[in-house]
Amino acid sequence: LGHAVALYGRPGSAHLAQFRQTRTNGLVTLEDGVALTDSLEEAVNGAEMIVISISSQNLRALMAGLSNYPLAGKTIVLCMKGIEAKTGKRLTQVTEEFVSPETPVAVWVGPGHVQDFLAGIPNCMVIDSKDEKTKTRLVGAFSSGLIRFYYGEDLIGNEIGAASKNVIGIAAGMLDGLNKTALKGALMSRGTREIARLIGAMGGKEISAYGLAHLGDYQATVFSPFSHNRAFGEQFVRGAPYEKLAEGVATTSALLLLSNRYGVELPICRAVDSVITGGQKADRVLSDLFLRSLKKEF
Repeated sequence: LGHAVALYGRPGSAHLAQFRQTRTNGLVTLEDGVALTDSLEEAVNGAEMIVISISSQNLRALMAGLSNYPLAGKTIVLCMKGIEAKTGKRLTQVTEEFVSPETPVAVWVGPGHVQDFLAGIPNCMVIDSKDEKTKTRLVGAFSSGLIRFYYGEDLIGNEIGAASKNVIGIAAGMLDGLNKTALKGALMSRGTREIARLIGAMGGKEISAYGLAHLGDYQATVFSPFSHNRAFGEQFVRGAPYEKLAEGVATTSALLLLSNRYGVELPICRAVDSVITGGQKADRVLSDLFLRSLKKEF
């Protein structure tokens, strides 16, 4: 796309060391023009746009470090899908604690795995921000033949929707592990409905749950073999270890915090939590969901 790119990694990062040695991580091979640095100051000072893609629960610490450098006039783009577990804050809210209004913050959400993009398979994604000019500028900067962007119109809904789909992904993996994959249709329908209610209670638009950030990302999360959250759920109910990052684990705790704060029932999210942290048997929890009182679909 013609951008000058610098990739930052923490001092001592094994991933950065691998890139320095081989220019690849086994999936992505960096072009010669991509600079590598373990100096946060160097990375920030030379950037117009700061694109962040790390574990959501580490964002606050990174922003504390970034705030030591001049950020006015730069744009921060968050590519993670999560909610701060301890506070229930959306990631833009965490970021805005450390920057002035002169530093616009945006989110880049929606479906897409790097493996598919590398195979030339395109997808659609969303960029959202409080600032309209920022959205327009970012969509223009990052659009390509592989990604068709849409302008987000609901920052609350897109952030909550993007984060919570990972919890639905864990639930889908649990169904796979229980050999109950046929229930994924019901999971997708009812999962979207409970997240829509939460988004509405938080001041967002319920329809955002049915957009690219949430329902539109289900294929990549609920079915894809590349989905870490789905794989985590499947391995968990089978009693097998899973060492890769599954953002949905921390997001489950955050969603239950928001459930209590806004008075919105989240039965699927609560069921996932009862298995992961409560030690309950997944098949028993599934049976309990089916015993809930009968109600209208919508």
